[in-house]
Amino acid sequence: MSQAICNIIAGELNVRPEQVNAAVTLIDDGNTVPFIARYRKEVTGGLDDTQLRNLDSRLSYLRELDDRRQTIIKSIQDQGKMTPELERDIAAADSKTRLEDLYLPYKPKRRTKGQIAIEAGLEPLADKLWNHPQTDPESEAQNYLDADKGISDTKAALDGARAIVMERIAEDANLLEKIRGHLNRNAELVSRVVDGKEREGEKFKDYFDHHELLARVPSHRALAMLRGRNEGFLTLAINADPEQEESVRQSYCETLIAQHYGIDLSDAPADGWRKQVISWAWRIKVSMHMETELMGALKERSEIEAIEVFATNLKDLLMAAPAGPRATLGLDPGLRTGSKIAVVDSTGKVLTTDTIYPHPPQKQYDKSMQVVDALVRKYNVDLIAIGNGTASRETDSFVADLIKRGGLKVQKIMVSEAGASVYSASELAANEFPNMDVSLRGAVSIARRLQDPLAELVKIDPKSIGVGQYQHDVSQAMLAKRLDAVVEDCVNAVGVDVNTASPALLTRVAGLSSTLAQNIVDYRDENGRFESRTTLKKVARLGPKAFEQCAGFLRIMDGKNPLDASSVHPEAYPVVKTIAEKNNKAVKSLIGDSEFLRSLKAVDYTDDTFGVPTVSDIIKELDKPGRDPRPEFKTATFADGVTEISDLEPGMVLEGVVSNVANFGAFVDIGVHQDGLVHISALTDRYVSDPREVVKAGDIVKVKVMEVDAARKRIGLSMRLNDQPGQDNRAQPRSGAPKGQAPRGGQARKPQQRQDNSGGGLGGAFAEAFANAKRR
Repeated sequence: MSQAICNIIAGELNVRPEQVNAAVTLIDDGNTVPFIARYRKEVTGGLDDTQLRNLDSRLSYLRELDDRRQTIIKSIQDQGKMTPELERDIAAADSKTRLEDLYLPYKPKRRTKGQIAIEAGLEPLADKLWNHPQTDPESEAQNYLDADKGISDTKAALDGARAIVMERIAEDANLLEKIRGHLNRNAELVSRVVDGKEREGEKFKDYFDHHELLARVPSHRALAMLRGRNEGFLTLAINADPEQEESVRQSYCETLIAQHYGIDLSDAPADGWRKQVISWAWRIKVSMHMETELMGALKERSEIEAIEVFATNLKDLLMAAPAGPRATLGLDPGLRTGSKIAVVDSTGKVLTTDTIYPHPPQKQYDKSMQVVDALVRKYNVDLIAIGNGTASRETDSFVADLIKRGGLKVQKIMVSEAGASVYSASELAANEFPNMDVSLRGAVSIARRLQDPLAELVKIDPKSIGVGQYQHDVSQAMLAKRLDAVVEDCVNAVGVDVNTASPALLTRVAGLSSTLAQNIVDYRDENGRFESRTTLKKVARLGPKAFEQCAGFLRIMDGKNPLDASSVHPEAYPVVKTIAEKNNKAVKSLIGDSEFLRSLKAVDYTDDTFGVPTVSDIIKELDKPGRDPRPEFKTATFADGVTEISDLEPGMVLEGVVSNVANFGAFVDIGVHQDGLVHISALTDRYVSDPREVVKAGDIVKVKVMEVDAARKRIGLSMRLNDQPGQDNRAQPRSGAPKGQAPRGGQARKPQQRQDNSGGGLGGAFAEAFANAKRR
């Protein structure tokens, strides 16, 4: 890796270049991010997994940039057109956009009007008119007439000269950079409805006549407008001069072009021609190029932001509190086809399945109650997990009645069934339950995801879990890569019991491929449980490198070596042995001895391989070996009698679960089959720029119903419980709002610009589209 790349990344991460060099060397040697973050802190100077992910991403970009740089240099050199100044500019280019701007004049292309004009000998005419405005265009053009070359009159000569200068302008990298900077600061994105599409495209009505500064368009609005354009309902354009009256025909960008070349247009003979050249160059070439580029940049920026929203929500969902190893009955609610039941033991093993029909049209209420009561008693069920899909509230009421009638000591919990149907029909589920009906597999998934959300959700394609915004509109390759990284980091942060883990869970462990994961399960099936980590070396194709990467994240409970149940890596076992020997203790007696462990000084047990960071981590792990970083298990209590949108009334205060967090607010499940939206402005009394400062997916919150639109299935909520429905709760700015910013999180805009509605945050095509996606 070049030192230049190292320095760039170090500056962006605000770390030392040697830390970046060390991390890159480890990555290039095939080490995984979780392994480096956990077990190579001395080498990298303590870079964490987030820093390492960012480093890895930027490294890929900058290496691609460097490869492209070398290709461009070679191409220009082969043309014999490289100059020292150009070479310096190419070497200094810090983005692909700048690099391509510099290459534009030298990029092989089809014959253009400008090239044809040069071949016809019109370049001297173009130079003279452009640089010497006192030249009379008509008279000078007479000197370049040549019918054999297609220049039969002065108009053809002047048109050819104009084409030559226009192409120079359009390929001037420094000029393009100036114009791009101006547009990024001042241009507006303009969205209008396609004539005749008003009714059909009603869900995009907030963008039928919408314009706002390009630099301030949030990702969800940008993606909504881009979707509207892709579906044929909206047209999008860049307005380079939003402050200018429409009657003024000259763009400020034309002024920039003139200033860039030091041209002062007056009444000189050639100034009319020069003005036309500048105007045409802007309108025909540069503006179209810039609009395409800026639209692409907006889409890319919005995609990255949307992907990060998805990644953050996915992490919160995967790291949700597990109910733990308790016998659980999973209920996948249904009406006509019945509610599917699966009972699993504390390890997740399926004990039995069944189907009941307590709801219409069968209405076998009492019979269904007898079936479930018998199963709860027979298998000593502690928890009943109810999927939150169709008939979920009816089923929740049914279970509540069951518990009350039978005096059962069992807890019922509503569980998100997002992705359960995808898993049920997957090849993975078919291999796990080859003789089980597809419809029953969903009930098993619902039960297990209550016991351990992480272990069960890793079996589902992250994109099917439904916690993203506009996930189908973003780069699927980029999305998959980012979400896979999130899953990998979550799995390795928690650790995996190698004797109970599924192949899907093992696949997410650092260093293990799907083949190695299956080989581990096959070995376990053939030889019984693993008694020590070293036994992993006997697994087919699990070599030294794979063992190094995965061993610290795999747990062996009640094995031969107590350290195998901890996150202490086998390579560091000698450190623990040294601590024990120096203090005349057995290794086993160290574990959990908090008072003794707190008295240790990490520096006393360091050596050339293991420094203070690693030894400190070891001491912490010995205190609480295998500790789970996930929070304590809690559940929300939905209000009795509130099961449909029609049951809601403004002013109600309810408890709910945050199902999703977007840039503009949080969606909350309050048990009525349709999530409500708490706009960012209604999350708290203080100013927040990011909803994740206040809530995350899985949080249990109290909300007040502010607005109910049953027809459009929209629910406006507020976590500011003093807010009053029907009043303008935006009257007073929240403390801490930036100077000049609208109160309650609204963006200050010009009067003619449309805004997302607040007071519940129900406005916006994205809110509607997202609400549609959340409907059950």
